[in-house]
Amino acid sequence: MIRSSHRAALAAILLLSASSTLSADKFEPKLVERPQGARTGLTLTTLDEKSALQVSQAAIGKAVGDHVLLDRESRPTPLSKYRGKPLLVNFIYTACFQVCPTTTKNLQKAVENTVGMLGADRFSIVSIGFNQPFDSPQAMKAFAAQYGIHLPNWEFLSPAAAIVDDLTQNFGFSYVATSAGFDHMNQVTLVDAEGKIYRQIYGESFTAEDLAEPLKAMITGAPIPPQTSTLEEIADRIRILCSVYDPITGKYRTNYAVYIEIAGFISFMIFLLWMGFSFMRGERAKKIKPG
Repeated sequence: MIRSSHRAALAAILLLSASSTLSADKFEPKLVERPQGARTGLTLTTLDEKSALQVSQAAIGKAVGDHVLLDRESRPTPLSKYRGKPLLVNFIYTACFQVCPTTTKNLQKAVENTVGMLGADRFSIVSIGFNQPFDSPQAMKAFAAQYGIHLPNWEFLSPAAAIVDDLTQNFGFSYVATSAGFDHMNQVTLVDAEGKIYRQIYGESFTAEDLAEPLKAMITGAPIPPQTSTLEEIADRIRILCSVYDPITGKYRTNYAVYIEIAGFISFMIFLLWMGFSFMRGERAKKIKPG
């Protein structure tokens, strides 16, 4: 009897341990992509994940320099062009046949859902090819076409080889060449409307929640643009703020409970104002009443 209890307890402990390991593997984002392919007997340089993560985190709060890159049509495109609204930035290399395409497709799905909730005019995305001179404007254009990226707020940019180091350091993006491609960080950088790095998001898979929640914070917390109607802008921000992520559908839906709370607050304030007005009117009536 005692031995059976011991065995049952041991089985429960092992099951919990296995569940914890599976959960950690499932939810821990994969920081670094290590390409698989032909390996030689040579000692290969690999990316140190701990140092790469420190470099990535150290970039948060820094301003993005006014780097000038080429778009898919070889037109000069300064990154300052994207000021005034949040910007998502990720680095890829077009010869990648594993994680870069997977990450791009996952990012596309998350962005499409986010566009449906926030609107395409609320933020921009750029994918930057860091393997120069191979990630040319033509290669970036072909990569975008191959994976069906046609969103109006998503651009693919190619930097000159001379600025790649400064550009990647600015964003806290680390990579090293290997015999099979590149070890590189799996990260999407969020830049605020002022051009400062706001957050780094890691992993191969992204959901609308991963992107939309920080974007919502940046959009609703940003100053109201002077060229828009103040009431219209406030109403739009309330709509964005009152949306919640539904993990079952993978999309955002309206949270009417927040609207009810807002309506209740407004009603309470109106009631207080009415009470104050009634009190002042009563006091005034007392003063003018003949004694």
